[in-house]
Amino acid sequence: MSNVNKQKIVASVPQQGFFGHPKGLFTLFFTEFWERFSYYGMRAILVFYMYYEVSKGGLGLDETTALAIMSIYGSLVYMSGIIGGWLADRIFGTSKAVFYGGILIMFGHIALAIPGNITMFFISMVLIVLGTGLLKPNVSSIVGDIYSEEDNRRDAGFSIFYMGINLGGFLAPLIVGTVGMKYNFHLGFGIAAVGMFLGLLVFIFTKKKNLGLAGTFVANPLSPAEKKKVFTLIGVGAALIAVLIAVAIPMDLLTFDTFIALVGILGIVIPAIYFIVMYRSPKTTAIERSRVIAYIPLFIASVMFWAIQEQGSTILANYADKRTQLDFAGIHISPAWFQSLNPLFIILFAPVFAWLWVKLGSRQPSIPKKFSLGLLFAGLSYIVILLPAYFGGDDSLVNPLWLVLSYLIVVFGELCLSPVGLSATTKLAPAAFSAQTMSLWFLSNAAAQAINAQIVKFYTPETEMIYFGVIGGAAILFGVLLFALSPKIEGYMKGVK
Repeated sequence: MSNVNKQKIVASVPQQGFFGHPKGLFTLFFTEFWERFSYYGMRAILVFYMYYEVSKGGLGLDETTALAIMSIYGSLVYMSGIIGGWLADRIFGTSKAVFYGGILIMFGHIALAIPGNITMFFISMVLIVLGTGLLKPNVSSIVGDIYSEEDNRRDAGFSIFYMGINLGGFLAPLIVGTVGMKYNFHLGFGIAAVGMFLGLLVFIFTKKKNLGLAGTFVANPLSPAEKKKVFTLIGVGAALIAVLIAVAIPMDLLTFDTFIALVGILGIVIPAIYFIVMYRSPKTTAIERSRVIAYIPLFIASVMFWAIQEQGSTILANYADKRTQLDFAGIHISPAWFQSLNPLFIILFAPVFAWLWVKLGSRQPSIPKKFSLGLLFAGLSYIVILLPAYFGGDDSLVNPLWLVLSYLIVVFGELCLSPVGLSATTKLAPAAFSAQTMSLWFLSNAAAQAINAQIVKFYTPETEMIYFGVIGGAAILFGVLLFALSPKIEGYMKGVK
């Protein structure tokens, strides 16, 4: 029996066990809820852990270096999804990928929870990057597996699943952030590890009953000969990398700066290779080639948008810590709490935007115009955050509502661009590269954070207005340009609406 037929059998009998959806959605919802709880909880306090003094429980790294590492971390997490997707498709299936990924993530958080040194920190980074690359793309794939292609509950199921992501992301900074910032960073990381452990328990004890065969089949398995060749290449590659690192570090060839530069180059080169291969492939038709051309400005717009949005956990986190009045309305605000704003606003406003597009129907903006709106909102979010320094100077503490407003505006941009980008990717992708084009979409975030690692070094309290003004102004300018070019881009999209 072919894998395609097996997958159809998996989803052939409609189930109604979780809000009218297959029972498997319960398993995947809470697995992803706890995974995002652990990841966003860790991320809410990580940058502070890096640059706080050792006497305050931190690592005592230079502030600029900490911000750059945070960006590189995010970039590598998105890049690793390519590896995780390939391993699931060719070697052990999506279900095992989720399980192995969860274990790696949990051990990564445990490594952070153990009071140690910079070595333990980097070990945790490697574990969490690899674990998230295995778990994140593959748990979403299993959501698709539990529905048949004809099941009209599929989109609603993904919406419920997306809600789990944002609920985990909302609660984590409030809980982990409070414990980590008020009591002890390592205790906070320990709570993140417990979160991932709970996610693994949900997955292990409910998957057989709720998921059945979903995620257990390898979509495109390697033959024994191919498997031997791949494992040999992986072993040789790992040994070669280990030797290069062992040689480069003592010679001062591999430093923070050179590693950041290397990831920055990869963040741009890998997507460029993807575009060239897809465009030149004989499997790509003339119409599909035109659509690849149309996708390029959308990809660039996405990179620019995520470059601003992802600075919410770096530059704006630092701004919350150093520039914001944290004793407000009779309560003391933890700087980590601001990381809950993005998922909170998405939970509140995603239904509003979904309703708006349905209400507008054929009158709604085209895909390129929605992308341009996303960039305009992103740029405005940075213009808003420079106003307090303009009115009150760069040495006075800022009302936290300015920061709340900035996070709110960029979420409006995210709701114009992110779900639309996912949909556009599936529509514009060449048939022979459908899965890889989705990987390319996520690489726009990796590229954005790789670029961020280079530009965050220009941020200081003294350059604050120029920093926000230049980046925000550039986003608005590109948004206007994209809006003007929209009819031309739509022509290259060859009928895709």
